[in-house]
Amino acid sequence: MKRKNEMSKEKSPQIVTLDGASYDANDFNEQQMQYLNHVIDLDRKLNSTMFQIQQLQVGKDSFMRMLKEALADVAQIVDPKD
Repeated sequence: MKRKNEMSKEKSPQIVTLDGASYDANDFNEQQMQYLNHVIDLDRKLNSTMFQIQQLQVGKDSFMRMLKEALADVAQIVDPKD
């Protein structure tokens, strides 16, 4: 039986699932851990970027709507080809 102080030193499993296979990250070597950290960081950055893209798209759509409203009273230039 393990003593209390020995049990507290044990790491709880850090399960990582990749393509349906599960791994304990505690068993990863330094290179594998670095790759995992890159994947986690890049996933965070992708999610943040997608959030920013949504904000930018809504902002652009709002400015386009405001521009169209502001141009409602402006005479259009007639194309000389017509």
